[in-house]
Amino acid sequence: MNIENIKDAIEDDAGEMLPDLEKSLKESVAGQQGKFYTPEQILIRDARKQLNLSQQAFSELIHTPVATLRDWEQGRYSPPGVMLKLAEIALHHPEIFKDVA
Repeated sequence: MNIENIKDAIEDDAGEMLPDLEKSLKESVAGQQGKFYTPEQILIRDARKQLNLSQQAFSELIHTPVATLRDWEQGRYSPPGVMLKLAEIALHHPEIFKDVA
């Protein structure tokens, strides 16, 4: 089984590079349980990182308890729709948050 070919086929089908896909495929072949991330988890985490903020600082920015933010990033709960839209804006237009942060 050629992991690289499988990775390439999945990324071609997705139309984008998928970070850590090769690592996940290798874990699967080795019988290790890989981690699963929802698109919402990735969006929230990536938006926070785009703004270069810690979980504490990001939670203060959005007036949300840090425990709630952690729950969203760790997939225990899904963030509300308005938070997902805010994260999309932060991810694609971080300059909007410079004055606020």
